[in-house]
Amino acid sequence: MYTAIRHFLATWTRESAGTARVMAALTDASLEQRVAEGHRSLGELAWHVVVSQREILGKTGLTWDAPSKRDPAPSRAAAIHSAYVDAAKALATVVDEQWDDATLQVCDAIYGREWPRGLTLTVMLHHEIHHRGQMTVLMRQAGLKVPGVYGPSADEEEVGAG
Repeated sequence: MYTAIRHFLATWTRESAGTARVMAALTDASLEQRVAEGHRSLGELAWHVVVSQREILGKTGLTWDAPSKRDPAPSRAAAIHSAYVDAAKALATVVDEQWDDATLQVCDAIYGREWPRGLTLTVMLHHEIHHRGQMTVLMRQAGLKVPGVYGPSADEEEVGAG
């Protein structure tokens, strides 16, 4: 659980950059890739990551201009990537401007539980990391090269080998 805004922002800057790299590697054709019928497509998963920032943190009363789950998913990979980059940047700005370290101890009713806002930031971040990992599996199934997030990916090492 975060107890200092600066700690969240440092982590968010690093993690959202990794998610942006994954989103940037998507292609329009890859958006339809599914692991199995009845599961989210890669495009649906990517859009879920975009709108979940506002969905989860909106339950704290935090407001900012970002796509919501009511907004239709773009059909173009570049538009999803752009929406993600804009939303991630706006999220960092709004947390930095509207909250302080004491705010992270304030509790909100979220998904039937009382969560301190520092925990809500942690859950939102872990939710994104979880879905980013799912996206990389679907990307491989779609034949895309997966960018590194915590160091070079196998795809990047293959390019460098030689």
